[in-house]
Amino acid sequence: MQFHSPATFVEAAALAAEAQGVTRFLAGGTDVLVQLRSDMVTPDTLIDIKKIGGVRDIKLNDDGSWTLGVAVSGAEMNEHGPLRAAWPGLCEAMDLIGSTQIQGRATLAGNLCNGSPAADSVPAMVAACVTATITGPQGERTVAVESIPTGPGLTSLEKGELISALHIPARGENAGDAYLRFIPRTEMDIAVVGAAVNLRLDGDTITEARVALGAVAPTVRLVPEAAEALIGSTLDDGALEKLVAACSAACSPIDDKRGTIAFRTEVAGVMAKRAARIAYARAKGETIEGHHG
Repeated sequence: MQFHSPATFVEAAALAAEAQGVTRFLAGGTDVLVQLRSDMVTPDTLIDIKKIGGVRDIKLNDDGSWTLGVAVSGAEMNEHGPLRAAWPGLCEAMDLIGSTQIQGRATLAGNLCNGSPAADSVPAMVAACVTATITGPQGERTVAVESIPTGPGLTSLEKGELISALHIPARGENAGDAYLRFIPRTEMDIAVVGAAVNLRLDGDTITEARVALGAVAPTVRLVPEAAEALIGSTLDDGALEKLVAACSAACSPIDDKRGTIAFRTEVAGVMAKRAARIAYARAKGETIEGHHG
């Protein structure tokens, strides 16, 4: 195995482009190291990107948007008061991944590039309109995060490409987000269904919404019909019923040991409804019992 520790993303991309066989990038390492130890994947080339400048930075930009370095851990996100206040749902989703030890290492970019349909942070990122800067042999490009996972364990990244930064939009006024998941046990488990809702209000009326589901299809699924069910409403029962129906209709899950197709399809709607209520309350500046502000 060849091990590299490049000083820049351009250098990392060049190393990955020239590498033969299996290449893995090391940011948090929670997936790569597990795969190594279990002999699932033994990379021919391991590229450690932790020494690249800015990879651990959480930066609030002048326009209110955020730039996150690719090695920022879940623990660092959740300890960052202003980020957590602006995007509680996104931070909570990241906070659900693994144990305290994992939290100190796991990263948004790693969770995204692992390509798991059940990744907790990805529906929250999709709902929040997060974009990723990708550095590769041809230079840089910025894409919506939902375009990166293409199937279980698969991404749209070309050979030599890696995520070099994540961008979270400005939160703005009268807006809130939330992420909820259903798991069989209370912790340390993989989502059977995950639902993220991000919305904005004008008075009591929802003017913008994004709804994303996890673990109900081969990739995280953005559900425009669910957003349409919310927009123009005051989150009344009729809107919530339409939201539930849209989320259930968007599901194409699998039967596995953690949940049947029918169960997942029903739970998707239930989780989305609960997440919508929390996001709505947050947008109004209300505190939800059991959830932070």
